[in-house]
Amino acid sequence: MRITWQSLGGNAALVRRFLNVWPPFLFSGIVVEEISDDFRRARVSLRKRFLTRNYVGTLFGGSLFAMTDPFWMVMVLRNLGDDYVVWDKAGEIEFVSPGRETVYAEFEVTDELLDHLRAEAADGSKVLHWLETDIRTADGTLVARVRKQLYVRRRREAGKVRT
Repeated sequence: MRITWQSLGGNAALVRRFLNVWPPFLFSGIVVEEISDDFRRARVSLRKRFLTRNYVGTLFGGSLFAMTDPFWMVMVLRNLGDDYVVWDKAGEIEFVSPGRETVYAEFEVTDELLDHLRAEAADGSKVLHWLETDIRTADGTLVARVRKQLYVRRRREAGKVRT
């Protein structure tokens, strides 16, 4: 049996378990601590260990970026439903302070965000929307700010798909 993201369906607990053993997260020290049942909230951590440190002993920047990777896309897609196409379009990270301890990223999909995306995509247009995530230590120190741009549009009818 081949396990795919889609085969996990809407079961947030299964998605969380899958992500925690998914090699890019497992080998980067990234832990998905929570995904709410409605895919509206998620919390991810990155612990400082020997394999998660860079040359100067702080958290590796690639892992800081990776800990934010699938969440906005998956959470927005799960909440908009099958009538929408959602992709990551672009991403950027700003390193603010050295990551010298465990850090956390939290994501929350609001009704306002979903309403905005639905309204913008209502006529079939593509929507490019930036979302921001702060990566912080337990005491709230800002370590990095990640911006992800989502591509969102309503699915076209089968006979009207453009290439």
